[in-house]
Amino acid sequence: MFERAVEKELMRWSTYKYRKPLVLRGARQVGKTTIVTRFAQNFENFLSLNLEKRAAKELFESSDEVKKLLPMLFLYCNVPQKEGKTLLFIDEIQNSPHTVVLLRYFYEELPEIYVIAAGSLLETMLDKHISLPVGRVDYMALSPCSFVEFLQATGESRFVEPILDGSLPPVFHEELAQIFKTFSLVGGMPEAVAQYAENHDIVSLQRIYNQLLNSYKSDVEKYAANKTEAEVIRYILDYGWTFAGEAITFGGFGGSPYKARETGEAFRTLQKAMLLALVYPLTSVQMPAVANLKRQPKLFWLDAGLINHVAKIRKEYLHSDLMDTWRGKAAEQMAYQELKTLSFDVGEKQHFWVRTKRGSNAEADFVYVFDGTIFPIEVKSGHNAHLKSLHQFMDESNVDIGIRFWTNKFSIDEVKTINGKIFKLLNLPLYMITALPKVLKKMA
Repeated sequence: MFERAVEKELMRWSTYKYRKPLVLRGARQVGKTTIVTRFAQNFENFLSLNLEKRAAKELFESSDEVKKLLPMLFLYCNVPQKEGKTLLFIDEIQNSPHTVVLLRYFYEELPEIYVIAAGSLLETMLDKHISLPVGRVDYMALSPCSFVEFLQATGESRFVEPILDGSLPPVFHEELAQIFKTFSLVGGMPEAVAQYAENHDIVSLQRIYNQLLNSYKSDVEKYAANKTEAEVIRYILDYGWTFAGEAITFGGFGGSPYKARETGEAFRTLQKAMLLALVYPLTSVQMPAVANLKRQPKLFWLDAGLINHVAKIRKEYLHSDLMDTWRGKAAEQMAYQELKTLSFDVGEKQHFWVRTKRGSNAEADFVYVFDGTIFPIEVKSGHNAHLKSLHQFMDESNVDIGIRFWTNKFSIDEVKTINGKIFKLLNLPLYMITALPKVLKKMA
């Protein structure tokens, strides 16, 4: 077990004066249950119930009166009630729509009880079979481990504060770049990270990856709307991993016989399960950051370790720079994952940018919205003058900072576009993406 950044967010949630029940959302096996169990150490009373168990489900569904229900929960858990704070954790809550409704009554009638709910299939059932109480619950998103969490798990915590502060001495660059390369190979699934931290054996992780993939496939019948959608989801889970970082077309995806509507529905279901993300482009350089859903999305998966395992590209990491691995898509996938960990907001989405001018194919790999401003991001090595798409974004925007993620050292350059605009180019090593907000704040 190792510390996760979300634990600090949970502590903040617990201090809110008008705290609501919290729904912790994330893909299967990203560590929700483990994190809540660790967080429970801050409470005098901890009640943990899994609604996959019939008795627990029937207990919650036996009453609408939460004040009468609470003593029965202590009895069921065989926990003596002590003076002090009580944390109630309801796992696999999607198994009982009635219990989901009860969340509002915990908020209204027992606000002194700290309530956290989670469910591995909750995401795919929302809006179909379950409606969360509007305005009566808070949400928090949990992703696979970030690079900082990987450092902490593997005994390299000494690097964490300098990275977070954006003040890592250049002398440690090569060492951190190599560790990040290993992280890119292992991925961020907590079980894989924990086992690698224990034995530093990447080959032994294959069993974990296979178990995760099989669990995702076994869930298909539970969240597919019909037989056809189940077939398409299985196809995507079998063959879609190799398209990470690429713009995709729904119709005939991956050489399949499936139509755009069928494939689109399957992708959106998997996106709700937080197994992947359809990242759509912005076509404007100004706020608000509104995605153009008529354009092709890029496909990113929840974890690089799973991609490397399924796509069988693990050996390529040993012989090439991360920027060159898998035609540069490995670095883009890692950039996506690290950007994703910058926020615990369930509604936070990643975007890239495309220029709409006729005859132009300019495209920035990502954008980052910070302090009401859209910043362009390129994931690319090479000379500053070769960042043509970023230069075109800068010419159309009033922003004066562009961002490049790469495998070289941290630096800030002064660059001039072909049209004469001067801007600062923030060159950020991939292992320092987590420091992006703080570095931008310093530059402002």
